This record gives sequence, structure tokens and C-alpha cells, in this order.
Amino acid sequence: MLRTLTPLALAVSFALAPAAQAADASFPQRPITLIASAAAGGTTDLAARLIAEPLSKALGQSVVVENRPGASGGIAAQAVARAKPDGYTMLLQYSGYQVITPAVVKNLNWDPVKDFAPVANVLSAPQVIVVNANLPIKTLKDLVSYAKANPNKLNYASSGNGSLQQVATELLKMQAGIDITHVPYKGTGPALTDLLSGAVDLTITTPPPLMGHIQSGKLRALAVTDTKRIDSLKDVPSAPEAGFPDLEVSSWFAMYAPTGTPQPVIDKVAGEIGKIMATDAFRKKAAELGAEARFMGPKELGAYTQSELTRWAAVVKAANIQE
Repeated sequence: MLRTLTPLALAVSFALAPAAQAADASFPQRPITLIASAAAGGTTDLAARLIAEPLSKALGQSVVVENRPGASGGIAAQAVARAKPDGYTMLLQYSGYQVITPAVVKNLNWDPVKDFAPVANVLSAPQVIVVNANLPIKTLKDLVSYAKANPNKLNYASSGNGSLQQVATELLKMQAGIDITHVPYKGTGPALTDLLSGAVDLTITTPPPLMGHIQSGKLRALAVTDTKRIDSLKDVPSAPEAGFPDLEVSSWFAMYAPTGTPQPVIDKVAGEIGKIMATDAFRKKAAELGAEARFMGPKELGAYTQSELTRWAAVVKAANIQE
């Protein structure tokens, strides 16, 4: 029986190989839906739209961005995890949701590893601490002094429970010994709307959605949560310069497909993204947003996702961050 099955198995495997190659060559044959896990206006949305346009041209089919905010990335994650794994539905996910939410939210009904196949990282960016310009706060030291003199008077916005914005601010609170009230939103866009109106006082988030408001003077940037300044905000001190050498927090925005998506399809999309991100035009646009075009392919993104899950689970536990 084994002698009979072995040639048959070999024949099947040889037959499948050309089929996989054919699927790669013919993909895509219709538009691709790229589901962004946050509302319009935030870096997740900006990252999705930044890659969607050139990717549409590269693949010869439209890549349509669909915003599905809510549940700390859970609404978008569930939609993609349950989608047909054929490459026509993908997720543009914010790192805070992908690697921090699982450590914060109990009984999560999606799995950041089992439910998704990594495709590519699109953008990476440090965080910027900003306050409403009407506050009497000019520096990070001013913020700490004001918060200590007025405990629980200040509140901060985040894109949701378990977001990197929340974790970064909780780290600042721990390191500075201050009390600030958390106000979660369904994405950076809605959070910024209330920050600009004065309904909330501050936030810590990535530069892209902040740049115009900082330049107009509506928001005041206090520090960048990195070891060095960034080119797009040369006048804003780094965390060490502002007196917080251990406040190093960066975000990343990556594309995932449902588990079971054919690897040739994933490799084709990742390959095109890699070519796009290597262009001067894409890198310039990313830099103008205060972000970095840091490409990671499927294998590297998969390993990085695993390492980030471990890292932030430890931070969440130390800061006692809960739902």
C-alpha cells in the first residue's frame, strides 16, 4: 500500500505546486479590502491610505480602505479573522491593539497569532506627548509639576483601552509619580477632536495626525518618546532631554491576512509593499508625517509580533493596566 501511495502523493504535490504558482500569478482578480482598526484621522488610517494607493497600482486592482474602529481593535480584528482566507480581505493593525490589547482585555475573542498571517510592516513611529495649547504647560517638567499640584484634574485621551497611548501615559504616570485620568476613544481621530476642543487635556500618540495641529499652534508638543529627536519635530526634545530617559515607546502599523491565506499570495503582496516602501517618494511621505518606512516581511513581522507580545505583557502587568 505504501508503495502505491508514495508515487500518488508525489504526483499530488507536483500538481499543487503549479496551482500555487498560478494563484500567485493571477492574484488579484478583484478589489482588495484593507480594514483599518481605527477611525479616520489617526495614524492607522493614514498608514492604510499611504500604502493603499501605490499598492493598487502595483497589483492592478483597487485596495479599498475600510475603517472599522472600536473594541480596542477587536471589531476590525474579528472581521478579518473570520473573512475568507483568499487575500481579498486584510487588516491594517496598530501595534497597541495587536500586542497590548491581548494582555489587557480578558476573554479576548480573537487571537493575535493564531488568527492572522503576518504580511508586512508599513510604518513605525515614536510617540509625541502633546497638550492643548490653552493649558499653562510649556514643557514636560511643567506637566509633571501641574499634575502634582492638581491631582486628577488633568485627563488624557487614548485610542482605547489597551492602546499604546494608554500604556505610554501610564508609564509616564509611574515614572513621574502623577495622577491623570484616562479617557478612552474609538481611535486617535475622535480623541484629537476632543483634545483640540479642550474636552481632554493631553495625549501621547504618533506624529502623523498631530503635525498640522502642532504647526498651527493648537497643540503643544512637550517631548518625543525616543532616545533622539525626530527630523519633523526638531525643536521638540527627546524623552531623555526632557528628563525621562526610560520613557522610550514606539508604535508600528502592520498588515495581516486571515490565517490560511495562501503563502504565495501573502508573499506577492509583501513583495510589492517592500518595493513601494523602498522608493524615495514613500520614504519622503512617511518622514513628512513624522514616521519611518520600516519594512518587515512575513517572517520578520511574525517574529517581531511574538517578541512585542512578550515585552508589553510584562509592562501591562507592572503598570497594573486593566479593562
